[in-house]
Amino acid sequence: MAAYVELIMDQGSTFSNIINLSDDTTNAYINVSGYTVSSQMRRSYYSTNVTSNIACTITDAQNGQITMSVTSANTSLIKAGRYLFDVETTTSLNIVSRVLEGVITVTPSVTR
Repeated sequence: MAAYVELIMDQGSTFSNIINLSDDTTNAYINVSGYTVSSQMRRSYYSTNVTSNIACTITDAQNGQITMSVTSANTSLIKAGRYLFDVETTTSLNIVSRVLEGVITVTPSVTR
């Protein structure tokens, strides 16, 4: 089961969030070498349109560290409000797992 989190994204600012994947039983970090990671945010579970792709980079494979990011140019295009997102990993054996899900609240920008 995926972990749930609520995140804040400031409109017009660079968004970055680091997650570390760990085993639920042993709390040991999961080695994500050879994995691919993807993430999207949408207005609702039923939205056919993707609001934004969230770039996911494995920054420390042995310690299960993944950095989620969206550029300031892209966050400036997102309307303020609440969005749903999830993060999925795919192993080299093509096993897909949802590892994180939740809400991203985009706060409006004043400076343009």
